[in-house]
Amino acid sequence: MLQKKYAIGRSFGPASFYAQALKIAIPVMAQMLIQNLVSLIDNFMVAGLGDVKMSGVNICGQIIFVCMVFMNTICMAGGIFMTQFSGAKDKEGMKQSFCFKLWMGLFVVVVFSVACFVLPRQILSLMVRGNSQADLILDQGVQYMKIMGFMGIPWMLSAMISSSLREIGKVKVPLVISIIATCVNTVCNWILIYGNLGAPRLEVRGAAIATVIARSVEALIFIGYMIKQKPDFAIKLFDIFRINFGLFGEILKKAWMIMLSEMVWAMAETITTALYNGRGGADVVSGMSSSFAISNLFFVAFNGIITATGVIIGKDLGRGELDQARREKVWLLNGAKIFGLFFTGIGFLCMLLVPVVFRNLSANSQHICRQMVLVMALYMPAWVYINGQFAVSRAGGDTMMGMLVDGIGNLGVVIPGIFLLAKFTGVGPVAMYAIIKFVEVPKIMIAHFWLKKEKWVVNLAQKENEGEEK
Repeated sequence: MLQKKYAIGRSFGPASFYAQALKIAIPVMAQMLIQNLVSLIDNFMVAGLGDVKMSGVNICGQIIFVCMVFMNTICMAGGIFMTQFSGAKDKEGMKQSFCFKLWMGLFVVVVFSVACFVLPRQILSLMVRGNSQADLILDQGVQYMKIMGFMGIPWMLSAMISSSLREIGKVKVPLVISIIATCVNTVCNWILIYGNLGAPRLEVRGAAIATVIARSVEALIFIGYMIKQKPDFAIKLFDIFRINFGLFGEILKKAWMIMLSEMVWAMAETITTALYNGRGGADVVSGMSSSFAISNLFFVAFNGIITATGVIIGKDLGRGELDQARREKVWLLNGAKIFGLFFTGIGFLCMLLVPVVFRNLSANSQHICRQMVLVMALYMPAWVYINGQFAVSRAGGDTMMGMLVDGIGNLGVVIPGIFLLAKFTGVGPVAMYAIIKFVEVPKIMIAHFWLKKEKWVVNLAQKENEGEEK
């Protein structure tokens, strides 16, 4: 009995530890929930315009998603060092980590602007090949995309400041600012999409304008907060040109593997989405995309586990408390199993929203949406756990694991597998998704054995300072 009690004690931490983790995770999840509610409100309002117009907006969403993954990857790479420098109380290192994010973020904005202003139809057409209503969907998508291009700089600034605040433990500020931006977006949507309060009825263009306005307001508030409160990573205008090239090189060594693994994942998601969309008309596109709009409400679990794990493990490592980091890694990953099961239940409840939020879509669109939400809810325990594994490895700068796991899983299984399913079977889009996502099981096993090598148990802050002294 005593031996069993000791084993449980080693597997799970005290309640105070999980309370600390939730104190970090809950505001982050609340912020993401609010942002995802904006997306759901957008989908709800655009759904009232019919399957074709909603499909046009949502194929743009897939392209924006790819750029967002790239932006989040940059935040992750800089965040590895930001968190450890925060644990080591190294303000200069934190400022350099923030500058890295800004420079790399500008590159993403350039790519995003080219996609929106120069090649929108050519890029969007890749998402609806084989769709019976492709031309009608593209006409709507191009209108939306050209306006969304103006979102680039505000979106980048908000992402960089928000992520940096979370990485140093200030998780409530981004939450409050997101609430304000959500209110702005919702009101502007109501006015501009349907032409309320005497405004012109702009439909999909109105949804895009509302998003640009909300992002701009959000960025201005974040900048104002930085100027007034001066968090430890805050820089002056010309500080962005004072680059520590040695540190930038170290971050890039870690960043390129994260970027590669995340972009492989994003590429796999985009290819699979394009193949799903070819399984019918606008009803398939709108049904699949609306399922993700609802599932994003419980996908907030990923942001919670990633941020809490990154902050707790990263600060342990930055302080040189390596044994503590090892213990807390076990506690966090075991807690992630229960966390994932809890969000499966939340996912089941979210299915009740489909006939309410998307009542204006066709019956087949709603059916596809319900089935997809069910499948994604069932996969939540696996997804939460593997996100926890990635967060542990990246907290210590071990970015090889993500590249290895995503490379094998997505390049070796998902992409060829989805092409085979599309070519040689007649299964529908939901069944295709359910089958191909079983790849998460071997990915978790590979990550489990990789973490045992403890390549992540590294004090990056001390390592960087020793390098500077030499």
